[in-house]
Amino acid sequence: MPLPAIPRRVKIGDAAAFAGTTPRAIRHYHAIGLLAEPERGSDDRRRYGYDDMIRLLWIRKMADAGISLDDIHAAFEGTTGIEQSLARLEESLASKAAAIEAQRAAVNRLREVGSPLGLLSPLVTDRLRDLSPGALRSADLDTLLVTERVFGPLGAATQADRFIVLANHPELRAEEDRLAEAEAALDDAMSPDDPRIEDLAAQRCDHETALAAAIEGSGLEEALNVLLDQEGEHTGEEEDGARMSVMEAVGKMPYDFSPARVRYEERVIELLHSADQDSHRDPRTC
Repeated sequence: MPLPAIPRRVKIGDAAAFAGTTPRAIRHYHAIGLLAEPERGSDDRRRYGYDDMIRLLWIRKMADAGISLDDIHAAFEGTTGIEQSLARLEESLASKAAAIEAQRAAVNRLREVGSPLGLLSPLVTDRLRDLSPGALRSADLDTLLVTERVFGPLGAATQADRFIVLANHPELRAEEDRLAEAEAALDDAMSPDDPRIEDLAAQRCDHETALAAAIEGSGLEEALNVLLDQEGEHTGEEEDGARMSVMEAVGKMPYDFSPARVRYEERVIELLHSADQDSHRDPRTC
């Protein structure tokens, strides 16, 4: 039985098809010196021989295994041992595997919880999963998302107590909504020296004091202490990217606050700090 015609050399398209790559990739190998330029035919097109194809096949095998082109080049040149390349590759693969596992866990939590809450840290998700449907509002989730970015899972888990109390105390939720509406009215038309700012800040301080008392009376702080004791067990739950300081976050997270709103926020902080300083005398007074 006669054999089909066996070429002595092939064009770049045939070489790419046989090696399972593309002509563009082969040209890149030429450009970086990974694959030597082959002889050209009378039509000035590249022609690849047996040795060229062997080299190309080994390049593809190593690239498919995840070895970088730089490490492939170094291995061919004998400037580094393959073990060093494989050690780096194994470390990279382990990191990718951990990232994939974290993504799978996030998808499973999202499916189980059935809301964006499942995308937050398990510390936060587990703390709020028993709330009735609709008790946790979209704006509450947004707040937890930002808090987790700045303070991490434990910070957001601490803040979750606030939303648990609001969900279980309608009068506190009503006051929260009233204050939020009043705060939204602190727009550019209001002067930062407007006396209403001081009055509203005092109301917010009173409300925060009432919330703190409700949290303390609910036993949520004891449950949170258990989470704090387990802090070391959750060190791997941080999101990608290092957390930033509060001051860094203030300069990077836009809120479009008017000067009046900024002054209001400052006064709330000052009043709460003052109340904390005086708590040994009257912890419920701002």
